[in-house]
Amino acid sequence: MKALIAALLLSAAPAMAFDIDAMSDDEKAAFGEAVREYLMANPEVLIESIGVLESRNAENAAENDKLLVSQFQDEIFSDDHSWVGGNPDGDLTVVEFIDYRCGVCRRFNQEVHDLVEADGNIRLVMKEFPILGQDSDSSARFAVAVKQEAGDEAYMKAHDALITLREPATLENLKAIAVDIGVDAEAVVAAMNTEAVSEVLRKNHQLAEKMAIQGTPTFVVGDELLRGVPQAGLTATVNEIRARQEG
Repeated sequence: MKALIAALLLSAAPAMAFDIDAMSDDEKAAFGEAVREYLMANPEVLIESIGVLESRNAENAAENDKLLVSQFQDEIFSDDHSWVGGNPDGDLTVVEFIDYRCGVCRRFNQEVHDLVEADGNIRLVMKEFPILGQDSDSSARFAVAVKQEAGDEAYMKAHDALITLREPATLENLKAIAVDIGVDAEAVVAAMNTEAVSEVLRKNHQLAEKMAIQGTPTFVVGDELLRGVPQAGLTATVNEIRARQEG
């Protein structure tokens, strides 16, 4: 605990740097008691120090995430298998790692589409990242198979159907979606377990692992990685990131 207090004090005031290990046992005891007495009398100092430490940790994490985006930018923005929509020549690319059975992904799906449509200058990339069980995997395989068999327009129809599907992602329900969106149901279902589809999901999972992405939705906006939906809202956050990059 004393070490933690010392670390917090040092993080809040670097000028106070000293080597606590150079103290004698009596000096350490006296120092610990003095710190305790001071913090008991001024608890707001500890709260402030913790806030500074958390802020610095958040800044370091954001910088590390930027390095990850830079390191894997080709796989993130320019792979040969992900669906790309919005404005292909837009000034900002938004990438979403998505699981069709993810409740948060479902709630924010319309906001993503509204943002892209209203902005008009966003390039949108979708990456299937099924992590919530068999229905997630089946849904992702169906979406990728539709793209490979019937193209990008059919993929987006499948995407919209899957993100609102309340029933289990059984083959029967997936075939019904295929019929509704006007693609060959048998061909798509037959393609779901092919190596071509498996390779797409494998590459997405490998990329997520390299970037320490463990949940959905996860967004990459320009050079910044957003782990989850930002509290300020996606539209406001995208506008802030664009302004930073333009500045």
